[in-house]
Amino acid sequence: MTDERAERQGRNCDLRMTCSSILFAGALLTMSAPLLAQTAATGSAPAYPVKPVRLVVPFTPGGSTDIVARIIGQKLDEAWKQQVIIDNRPGAGGTVGVDFVAKSAPDGYTLVMGHVGTFGFGPSLYSRLPYDSVRDFMPITLFANVPNMLVVNPSLPVKSVKELIALAKSRPSELNYGSAGSGSAAHLTVEYFKLLSKTDITHIPYKGTSPMLTDLIAGQTSLTITGVPPLYPHVKSGRLRALGVASARRLSVLPELPTIAEAGVPGYEATTWFGPLAPAKTPKEIIARLNAELLKILQRPEVRKRLGADGAEPVGSTPEEFAEHIKTEIGRWAKVIKESGVHVE
Repeated sequence: MTDERAERQGRNCDLRMTCSSILFAGALLTMSAPLLAQTAATGSAPAYPVKPVRLVVPFTPGGSTDIVARIIGQKLDEAWKQQVIIDNRPGAGGTVGVDFVAKSAPDGYTLVMGHVGTFGFGPSLYSRLPYDSVRDFMPITLFANVPNMLVVNPSLPVKSVKELIALAKSRPSELNYGSAGSGSAAHLTVEYFKLLSKTDITHIPYKGTSPMLTDLIAGQTSLTITGVPPLYPHVKSGRLRALGVASARRLSVLPELPTIAEAGVPGYEATTWFGPLAPAKTPKEIIARLNAELLKILQRPEVRKRLGADGAEPVGSTPEEFAEHIKTEIGRWAKVIKESGVHVE
């Protein structure tokens, strides 16, 4: 009887422990229900960002791409309270930096500052790119357009686009122009100008916009057509002379400056655009977070004022719209590159 009673007591104890476990588990489920509901509602996307974000600029510091990237980096840094590192990785017309991002982890922590040269010219300009400009990236937003400006060294005896064309035709191959490198925006925009104006001007590639401008101001080269932001301070100071803007309409900061099209080259338009992209397969939730944050930044008065002061035009778009823009630009510049005969290995 003693053994049976002990066995019954053991079974009753086990039962009480099991019931207690069930009640405890039920209490845990009740307490965690709101958290589970929240997880189900927001999805399983990880928190972002939880560490520094790298924004690769595939050109040297000082050019339009670098200037716009630093505006983005500063404002994202302020909004996220997380460091955004501007990483200049120049080389091969921007393909070195772009390739680095294409092969980076698709986690939202390595982005590239997209540019008309790398994502518009590149697919037609280079016979063998180490990446696919469409397939290997996820566009985030078309951030800004930057009109290009035709400027000359003040020692050149011309004060208008027509006078420049006349001088170039009277001295074939004697005038030269500088660019940020073979395959850069300045390279293609001047080649497009030469094609439409039927002029012969010699190309001198540099390793970046800053050294190119240094030689242009010193009179080592005759002219260039590149983004307004790095040129505007030198035009205001008189170190460079502006002859025309390469956009469809005049600049608000220089309303007296005609467009190149109205100044003597009908149909000429070459606008540089910028926007960040992430590696392919980056989670869509992260792309959406980046897009929303950048659109907020574009609405800030101080950002619009800063961009406008440099001659840039804020845009803003959905990732899908930016992707379509890139495809359109690839097609447009493919025709220009084919007709002008420009090729870069």
